[in-house]
Amino acid sequence: MSSTVNLDQLWRNMQAQACSCHDPLIQDVFATNIGDHHSFSSGLASLLGTKLADRSISATAITRLVTSILLEVPGIAESAAEDILAIHDRDPACPDLVTPFLFFKGWQALQVHRIAHHLWQKNRRHLAYHFQSRVNELFAIDIHPAARLGRRLSIDHGTGIVIGETCIIEDDVSLFQDVTLGGTGKLTGNRHPIVRRGAMIGSGAKVLGRLIIGENARIGAASVVLEDIPANATAVGNPARILEPSKVSTAPDAKLPS
Repeated sequence: MSSTVNLDQLWRNMQAQACSCHDPLIQDVFATNIGDHHSFSSGLASLLGTKLADRSISATAITRLVTSILLEVPGIAESAAEDILAIHDRDPACPDLVTPFLFFKGWQALQVHRIAHHLWQKNRRHLAYHFQSRVNELFAIDIHPAARLGRRLSIDHGTGIVIGETCIIEDDVSLFQDVTLGGTGKLTGNRHPIVRRGAMIGSGAKVLGRLIIGENARIGAASVVLEDIPANATAVGNPARILEPSKVSTAPDAKLPS
């Protein structure tokens, strides 16, 4: 599916927002990561290079690698931009577009995964594992490079997120902190969950095994899911049970709860 995001316009908007900040202690952060770059892709590559650098691989080397991948696969930058817009739309703690780019580790971890997934597909698997490990060290978020993730995703807070090797997450999904999309330890092959479009999984939920979370389903906080959840259903508890429609709140939510 092609992106509808205009990256040039998005970057102009982000640069304008960065310029509107007058705090002298943060202006250099905005300048280094946003103002000094001519495009969204350039800023993204530099940001990931700085974040992932360690004593083994320099920021310059990683920035060059990410730049080359973004040129080869423009859809990665488009997906990153769509993730920003999704977070801004859903998260009441996100006041603008520059905040997730610079400060939300869930968004940053997603973009490292997109790079690591590309490396995995190109059989550069040790490097993919290295980036997975660095994200775990930096953010306490563990996403296997082979996991297949869609677009317009949001990971709120992010700490403790685990996404297994054969997991599939479709578009427009929202995950909260400490969610595990894991296996049961009893199977090989396809052993992790499939999360369909528009689903929301609350903080602390554990979804285990090759099961399906249906489109627009909602999983309550701290639930343990061991069986398929139908589309549009709400499931809570340990083990998770499906709530009757009359017991599900119908209060309008402009944005997801924090």
